[in-house]
Amino acid sequence: MFNGKLKAITFSYDDGVTQDKRLIDIFNKYGLKCTFNINSGLLGTAGLLVRDGVTVAHCKPRPEEIKRIYEGHEIASHSLTHPMLPELSDEEIISEVENDRIALSELAGYEVVGFAYPGGGVNFDRRVAEIIKNNTGVKYCRTTVSTHNFEIQSNLFEFRPTVGHHREYSDMLKLGKKFIELETDKPALLYIWGHSYEFDIYNRWNEFEEFCKFISNRDDIFYGTNKDVLLNEL
Repeated sequence: MFNGKLKAITFSYDDGVTQDKRLIDIFNKYGLKCTFNINSGLLGTAGLLVRDGVTVAHCKPRPEEIKRIYEGHEIASHSLTHPMLPELSDEEIISEVENDRIALSELAGYEVVGFAYPGGGVNFDRRVAEIIKNNTGVKYCRTTVSTHNFEIQSNLFEFRPTVGHHREYSDMLKLGKKFIELETDKPALLYIWGHSYEFDIYNRWNEFEEFCKFISNRDDIFYGTNKDVLLNEL
């Protein structure tokens, strides 16, 4: 159960970029909750990202801005510097994850316990998951492998989201409608992840806001952060 309800929706967005501010405005407008996964070692840096022939800003907020920007949502770790963790030694993995978690906890003003694996492709494996589980203060880890279902998972260190908002955009719309219409006698979770800068690349801000409006304000749905729904710490 999610705060007394059988259905829950949560969001997870990676990299900690300035486009998060616009995304948070949308979430706040419709009473939605998100977890933002941040690389503390890259805060304050500015750059450009080229994706599918489109160049967009890929800039990180300054450390002193983090608490204010993400107020009302959850801050989680994304590693210090965004490496491919399976390529690192055990000690390097622990350093990247735990030092990021500790730094973000200081900036957030509360203990950060979530983590999202950085990078695309094969960005985690069982070794990495076990190292994080046994050697850090992280309590859950999100992968980038979609399930396309609403089932509750027991392995929180290789947690798979329902769908990504970008490359599976049409799937997200279909699954969102299916979830709203779902009648269930067991817990069900719609978990959406992505990067806020992708809305600039594919010009989907308005379309995504319409999606948020559609799924919001449902009496039978709990809207929470990843920590709220995965750890039931309400």
